[in-house]
Amino acid sequence: MKLIELKGVSKTYKPGKNIKVAALKDASFDIEEGEFVAIMGPSGSGKSTLMHILGLLDRSEKGSYKLAGEEISKKSEKELSRLRNEKIGFVFQTFNLLPRTSAIDNVMLPRVYSRIKKHKKADGMKVLKQVGLSQRSNHKPNELSGGEQQRVAIARALINNPQIILADEPTGNLDSKSATEIMKILEELNKKGVTAIVVTHEEMIAKMAKRIIRIKDGKVAS
Repeated sequence: MKLIELKGVSKTYKPGKNIKVAALKDASFDIEEGEFVAIMGPSGSGKSTLMHILGLLDRSEKGSYKLAGEEISKKSEKELSRLRNEKIGFVFQTFNLLPRTSAIDNVMLPRVYSRIKKHKKADGMKVLKQVGLSQRSNHKPNELSGGEQQRVAIARALINNPQIILADEPTGNLDSKSATEIMKILEELNKKGVTAIVVTHEEMIAKMAKRIIRIKDGKVAS
């Protein structure tokens, strides 16, 4: 089943008066449910813009984006917010953890905005165990290594049982050993049925995915 269908998606930004930057140009591709895909390209190629559109954080100005068969361009901001929270788990390069909050409480944060009313910490412990960090549940971010913080971020992304994990440069702030460990966690999640999309500029990281979509100058190169 096609989970993501992009057809002719374009996005232009206006950073200044009489200045236009075409960040994406007629991007088209499909991602099947259960795939592990890397979106790869150099800095400024349009990867981040594409990630924001895929993650429902931004809209394209041209083209079609269907998520699980639903046309996204016709959705209201409220509907997009609901879809984002229910279908997509985000993992970022900078972890984005609350510094004064324990690992378990960071993991539980998406439940605050979810239609899942039960905020059971047992659910948080379950996903922390999935990423091998249940023994560090009460530690704050400054008591964790970079790799451990990223594991907490992955657990947070999993708490609402999303269809898609969208990881934007998830290994960018990590040493090579921690980076490999994080990619192996994503690989294991993918084996359990989660569709994993990793945005990266690193060839070594991209090769750990099952398919690579290459972006260059705002276009899908291959």
